[in-house]
Amino acid sequence: METSSILVLAAALLVILTGAKIFTNGIEWLGKKLNLSEGAVGSVLAAVGTALPETMVPLIAILFAPIGTATEVGIGAILGAPFMLSTLAFGVVGVSKMIFCRGRGSGNRCIDIKRSILMRDLKYFICFYTLAVAAAFIPYMVIKVPIALTLVSGYGYYVIKTLKDGDTLSDMDVPPLYFWKKNVEPPLYPILLQVALSIGLIAFGAQYFVGAVGALAAEIMMPALILSIIITPIATELPEKFNSIIWVKGGKDTLAMGNITGAMVFQGSIIPTIGIMLTPWSISTLAAISAMLALLSSIFIYLIVAWKKELRTIYMVYPVAIYGIFLLLIFTML
Repeated sequence: METSSILVLAAALLVILTGAKIFTNGIEWLGKKLNLSEGAVGSVLAAVGTALPETMVPLIAILFAPIGTATEVGIGAILGAPFMLSTLAFGVVGVSKMIFCRGRGSGNRCIDIKRSILMRDLKYFICFYTLAVAAAFIPYMVIKVPIALTLVSGYGYYVIKTLKDGDTLSDMDVPPLYFWKKNVEPPLYPILLQVALSIGLIAFGAQYFVGAVGALAAEIMMPALILSIIITPIATELPEKFNSIIWVKGGKDTLAMGNITGAMVFQGSIIPTIGIMLTPWSISTLAAISAMLALLSSIFIYLIVAWKKELRTIYMVYPVAIYGIFLLLIFTML
């Protein structure tokens, strides 16, 4: 049984990788066609598009899973996604930059991102996610509902502000669209088709990946909390990680980081709203610790960039260390 689960994992991973490659190409062309900024493409279009798989996990768990496990798995998945992005995903960008820019000069020790975009995304995430976590300690639904509405309206404001920010992609050198080899400037419909099909590939691969992870966890008798906070988010956050690696390799650091930080804003506001409205939204000690560490990692990067005025690759080691601390806490508390 374990062998078949591992084979499904490998096949699903290949599908996700293929989808991520097609998606990054398509979303760049969509941003260029719509005359959007790098921040809008990375932090909104790419972030929301690749957040679809992990959005489905808590929804399916809460709506269709057995009552005994639905709340635990659903809330764990909701809180686990921002934690994974703010720790491991940051580390992935840092390591990718070190690898792809090795030997190109000392200037490449910095991640070449528009500082205003990074600071904006982290600021909104810290505010939204703090509010969402605080709602878990409020016993009255009459107070939780206004918080949920605030998170949704706040994310809407963030999207509007992001779409108006920064320089456009119109002058960026974008590789030819995979679904349109006829000329340099494709019309809108093949771009939309490519983006839609790539999201479908990512969602399809992620669904089987998560299913295989769950089956493998059951075979080795892994606790549901570890599955929902650690294993499932790693699986569902693969699109963001792979997209960011592809963009770092292409020297598009703003898109790479915006894909992660934009997903953090989305998953720190819209996804917790699902938990607040559809579950009792009370969190365990480990889940609360993961949320606090996600905020700690984000605040650390925010303060470092505010102080140093740059984001060096070495700074991205600290979020990974925070993730390591959480793993130690989990295995000592079990």
